[in-house]
Amino acid sequence: MTRKGGINKTRKAVAKRFKVTGTGKVLRRKQGKRHILQKKSSKRKRQLGKVALVDETQVWAVKQNLPFA
Repeated sequence: MTRKGGINKTRKAVAKRFKVTGTGKVLRRKQGKRHILQKKSSKRKRQLGKVALVDETQVWAVKQNLPFA
């Protein structure tokens, strides 16, 4: 997911999917709320609507693609 050398540019696909908070945490949306919703419970759909934190092992890779965030 990282770039080698050259100018640091923002990966627009990453910028659309992730948000960096003021304290440096990276937020993401949960997967599974696009389709086939009829069989999912209301509670499950409600929980899928909330944002989640990116795992600590992936934060570095996401931030490499968001050099100005």
